[in-house]
Amino acid sequence: MIPLQQQEDATDAPPPPLQQQEDATQKKNKKKKKKKKRRRRKIVTPEEISAATYVRHWVFPDSPPDDAHILELSTSKPAGRILFELHSHSTCSDGFLSPTALVHRAHARGVKVLALTDHDTMAGITEAIEAAHKLGIKIIPGVEISASVFSKEEAKMDEPVHILAYYGSWGPTKYNELEEMLTCIREGRHFRAKKILSKLTQLKMPLKFEQVSRIAGTGVAPGRVHVARAMVEAGYVENIRQAFSKYLYDGGPAYASGNEPRAEKVIRLICRTGGVAVLAHPWALKNPPAVVKSLKASGLHAIEVYRSDGKLSGLSDIADSYGLVKVGGSDFHGRSGCEEPDLGSVHLPVISIFEFLKLAHPIWCEALKDILTSGADGEKKFPFCNWISDRPCHDCCEIQILGKNLSCVTIGSG
Repeated sequence: MIPLQQQEDATDAPPPPLQQQEDATQKKNKKKKKKKKRRRRKIVTPEEISAATYVRHWVFPDSPPDDAHILELSTSKPAGRILFELHSHSTCSDGFLSPTALVHRAHARGVKVLALTDHDTMAGITEAIEAAHKLGIKIIPGVEISASVFSKEEAKMDEPVHILAYYGSWGPTKYNELEEMLTCIREGRHFRAKKILSKLTQLKMPLKFEQVSRIAGTGVAPGRVHVARAMVEAGYVENIRQAFSKYLYDGGPAYASGNEPRAEKVIRLICRTGGVAVLAHPWALKNPPAVVKSLKASGLHAIEVYRSDGKLSGLSDIADSYGLVKVGGSDFHGRSGCEEPDLGSVHLPVISIFEFLKLAHPIWCEALKDILTSGADGEKKFPFCNWISDRPCHDCCEIQILGKNLSCVTIGSG
């Protein structure tokens, strides 16, 4: 009989060489299986192929069919991606790059479709379109409208919210009505800036309104970013981020509101002027589900779900619950020395892009018909060119039905 101690020693002893070889072989086989799984091509559904075909034709209407590119696009491979940037800002609001410089940066980043969405103005759209034409980029005219919602979480006070509006390349119909609201909001920005400066003075950080206006630039309504830059110049804070995190954040010690209309009213106006209404950065809200429910009833079309750091599952579920299209963008401002997502850093799935374009198609078509048939007296005009037209919305049949001369259509320049 083997002593107990020897039995324990035998149990702790290493396995014989043959068993070691078998274990090593099993490990190798497991690794091979994992590699094979990684190499397996994603199964592409007919819906994804159809979506990729539509998106590719929308962006490159004159290019011949390319099955290989469509397959890469439908599987979201990096080589096949068509970058859409749906949220960006220029010096016409609180961005640091001119519309032209913004377009050039987008081109350098590989962006094919760029939406310029300055705060409460469309002043940079014409310049962006002209720059984009030379580089082969498609521009979606947009605007990010400042608004407010009633918040029970904030002691039953108004909570700031931003609504993105996207229009066809001819711009909004009933532009005068839209511009009237935007002008009112911009005027409110001047009053708000003065209220912010008053609060900063009480906090022993005096600034002159002229300094903030100089930073904002001629004809640009001053925003919190411009105040933050003035604070940096005065040495009150180290950088813009610190200015916001300490003083200028929503509800902060130096925060002030302006003439922001109700978000429900903004969305109804966007719908009435031929735009697609999207809730911007909903993750900043205190109670996103309640806000989305209210705005959906007013006609909200979509919600930002995708960011440079990926999709927010909670917001994705909210979008599904209310039947909203899921989009996203970098919210690029071009702040030097600040960490922010760059243009084209948000990779939208081809299905999401397709759903956005499919949603926008009839809305933009109806806007075009309204523009061509209404005359829109008093609105500013710019030459209508095929290179900025939304080709799926401008087929020959529609032009014949309308019987109009498309040499010029109306669009506001903010």
